[in-house]
Amino acid sequence: METTRQNKIARLIQKDLSNIFQAQTRQTRGILVSVSVVRISPDLSVAKAYLSIFPSAKAQEILQNINDHASAIRYEMGKLQRHQLRIIPELKFFLDDSLDYLENIDKLLNEDKEKKAGNTEKPENTEPEQPENPDTEK
Repeated sequence: METTRQNKIARLIQKDLSNIFQAQTRQTRGILVSVSVVRISPDLSVAKAYLSIFPSAKAQEILQNINDHASAIRYEMGKLQRHQLRIIPELKFFLDDSLDYLENIDKLLNEDKEKKAGNTEKPENTEPEQPENPDTEK
């Protein structure tokens, strides 16, 4: 269970990381990095940030680049938070694939729905229809 202090610091870190990534991604077109959630350790020394990256095809490459530059991101965050925090927590970045997971579940549900809709359609009547008016048969 997280304390109130942990929650406040996590929200502050999430906001500042979002601003940093927004400034970084303005330079590169077609890439969107959003901070889904930040979890901070009880001693406030380590912050785990879960990132949602678009496009998903480049997610691992972008995440590796972010992890390689974690110290520079921590320095930028330190400049923003120097009056709020005594020690800037160590940053660890992870890929938040919950959107991809939800998309996959949605796709599977739609396929199942289409399959059930295909099975419940009425089979076509192969017999020729009988005229309803008895006078036409004579």
